[in-house]
Amino acid sequence: MDANTYHVAMYPWFALGHLTSYLHISNKLAERGHKISFLMPRNTIPKLSHFNHHPNLIYFIPITVPHVNGLPLGSETTADLPFSLHSLLMTAMDLTEPVIEVSLRDLRPHMVFFDFTYWLPAMACRLGIKALHYCTISPATVGYLISPERKLHEKSLTEADLTNPPPSFPPSAIRLQPHEARELATATVKDYGKGISFMERQLISFTRCDAIIFKTCREMEGPYCDYLESQMRKQVLLAGPVLPDTPTSILEEKWVTWLGSFKPKTVIFCAFGSECNLKSNQFMELLLGFELTGMPFLAALKPPIEAETMNSALPEGFSERTKGRGVVHGDWVQQQLILSHPSVGCFVTHCGSGSLTEAMINECQLVLLPHAGDQFINARIMSGDLKVGAEVEKSENGLFNRKAVCKVVRDVMDNDSEVGQMVRNNHAKWREFLFSKGLENSYVDDLVQKLHGLLKS
Repeated sequence: MDANTYHVAMYPWFALGHLTSYLHISNKLAERGHKISFLMPRNTIPKLSHFNHHPNLIYFIPITVPHVNGLPLGSETTADLPFSLHSLLMTAMDLTEPVIEVSLRDLRPHMVFFDFTYWLPAMACRLGIKALHYCTISPATVGYLISPERKLHEKSLTEADLTNPPPSFPPSAIRLQPHEARELATATVKDYGKGISFMERQLISFTRCDAIIFKTCREMEGPYCDYLESQMRKQVLLAGPVLPDTPTSILEEKWVTWLGSFKPKTVIFCAFGSECNLKSNQFMELLLGFELTGMPFLAALKPPIEAETMNSALPEGFSERTKGRGVVHGDWVQQQLILSHPSVGCFVTHCGSGSLTEAMINECQLVLLPHAGDQFINARIMSGDLKVGAEVEKSENGLFNRKAVCKVVRDVMDNDSEVGQMVRNNHAKWREFLFSKGLENSYVDDLVQKLHGLLKS
């Protein structure tokens, strides 16, 4: 390695969305000659190695996930577990601290990128390594929920606190519904790992790191970045959009055939990520909403919480009524390749940040159906700030119905409707921006320069 390149260790939270997001930025850095040591659960490495486009510079370091009582044997990522057990996985990850210290001592990287392991900044400091909080959630979410203005060291957040943003938060469309504020206020005080709440974990991670890096552009979220920099009194660096690389694989033949039987821009594609399990009644309402549109649809969803099989979860007579135009698929699909298929005209998403990035660089219109956590704020940014999608209406208790699903899908897919025209025009504008020549490279190059500066400080 020459004097202009450096060695970065990566240790993200063991969730597939976080691991893949860290692999995307690893590829961008490796492209510029930087060496990456990626610490990852042992059996997850083969599942993600196809994302490694620079195996000569990105090295996977296998980590054995310690056993914790109550954690099913062999569990390594949040995708292996129901949400209720995520805290136990966090406990297991915290137990890797001694192993990580030995690894970092041996590897001697210049810096380490991390997110949920709040103990890493102190360890890095002892070892003379810079600790960078590479945040997979948006600056708007961090600013809204855990700005120092909230005085979280003194009190817990309440539903009333979270309904509105902090006092000097930038002007925006971001507000939380009472049921969302209630859910988030409850989640933040619950233990996430042994003896530490989710909020404490985040506060320590953000306040003790050497700098914070967000995967975003100033043009899209600049005011939120400036707000956080002033509130956290910490350097906020931007990596740019960090678009996923074009897949090297091709779409499975069965999907090529099925999607190919429909006209361009007519298929509804719905996917809620590897962790979202709807309750049975919401699962049914979603599918009945798709049926109601009269359009072809492919729903890649995990079976609902209460269901033993996918078939038992489907509404009565649903398979017969939608035969030939509707598919409900319970396993993983090649989301990026499906989104880029010419037949897909609409993407119904849970608003996870990875899915939104993939959606923004494709032409299908966005229907927003946030499920938990930062997804609520992502949905407001997309529908309110950027106006690139429309959100499904929910009742006061956070439930949606088939008519609401059908209405929004029809609205965004109708070229002549006011909503359809608005989201189509804005999506096209932002898509063009994300693909503008040199945009991504200029952001990553600037990040590399700022990281050099940080190493010298």
